[in-house]
Amino acid sequence: MDVYSVITERIIEKLESGTVPWHKPWHSIGAPRNLVSKKLYRGINIWLHTTQSYISPYWATIRQINELGGRVRKGEKSTPVVFWKIYVDGVEAKANGDQHEPEHQQEEGQGRRRFVLRYFSVFNTEQCELPASITEKLALPEPRQLDPIEACEKILAGMPNPPEIVHAGDQAFYSPITDRITMPPHGLFENADEYWSTFWHEAAHYADFRIMPRIVYWPLKTTL
Repeated sequence: MDVYSVITERIIEKLESGTVPWHKPWHSIGAPRNLVSKKLYRGINIWLHTTQSYISPYWATIRQINELGGRVRKGEKSTPVVFWKIYVDGVEAKANGDQHEPEHQQEEGQGRRRFVLRYFSVFNTEQCELPASITEKLALPEPRQLDPIEACEKILAGMPNPPEIVHAGDQAFYSPITDRITMPPHGLFENADEYWSTFWHEAAHYADFRIMPRIVYWPLKTTL
């Protein structure tokens, strides 16, 4: 599978699960970055990594994790990091891990440059077991204590056939496949109003799917 197919597959997978990452009324700890170099990812890599269900913004290759004395837990799925390789007259000019030039040929100096899209795989620190000397240095968000909103608690408690609710990661979404609402932990929200407004938005997706599951979520697979 080429790199374009890999990235397209990941985007479709996230959109079909209900993940829409461009609006977040909660706090994270910054853009995704490499655990060892601390280099920030750019371009499509930001989207690919922030759509995963992890609070930690730190990622590393399996080689880097092993060299730190850690290991990736069995069964964990990697995430691609896309980058450009630059060739001048057919010879690799330099290795720059996150370039954002279009893939085409252009004149540059005395050589003819060609940009080829490539990718490598990384794992989030939450997918790994790392030495305490490493994890203690990671900057993680300070959890907040939210004041309860009793009216919202009562509505949720009286909700008929409620979906499973999971608090994990850095995304809020409803998945019709698992019939589950995933929310970031309470402590990442500035206040209870933001938490509940986000939750009821996802609950609305749950209600829509319960009423018209095929029309709302699977239009391309349904004959109307």
